[in-house]
Amino acid sequence: MKHELRLYCEKTKLSDLRDFLDQELSSAKLTDILKNELVLAVEEVCANRIIHTHGCNPASHLHVKVLKQEDRIIFEITDSGEPFDILDYKTPDLKEVIKGRQKSKAGGGVGILLVKRIMDTIEIETQQSRYLVRLTKQLNSK
Repeated sequence: MKHELRLYCEKTKLSDLRDFLDQELSSAKLTDILKNELVLAVEEVCANRIIHTHGCNPASHLHVKVLKQEDRIIFEITDSGEPFDILDYKTPDLKEVIKGRQKSKAGGGVGILLVKRIMDTIEIETQQSRYLVRLTKQLNSK
C-alpha cells in the first residue's frame, strides 16, 4: 500500500504533514510511542528541507510517500532542492548543545540526531534535480 502527500514549503503546512502521517499510520499496529517517534523523524526531515533548503518558499514543495509493508514502514521524502547528506552530518556534542540552548534558543542539530536514532535505515539518492531521503523502520526492531 502506497500513499503520498504534496507538501508545500511553508512551516504552517507541517500540521498537514502530521495529520497525513497520523492517518497513514493509524492502520499499522504500532504503539503510540513508536507512531509518535516516526512522525517526529519524518517531520524533522521535512522541516529541515522546508526551512533550510527551500527558505519556506510556498512555490516549492516536497513529496512525502508512505509505503507500508508487513515487516517495515518506508517514508520517502522527495524534492528538487539542493542536496544535504544527513548521513555525513556530524551531530554536535549534546552537552555543548544544552549549554548553548541556555544562552540561545537556536537549533543545534539535535533533530538529525533523533532521526538517526529513531530510524533503522536512512538512504539518500540524488539524481539530476531530484533529491530523495528514504527512512525505513523495521517493525520488529526497537
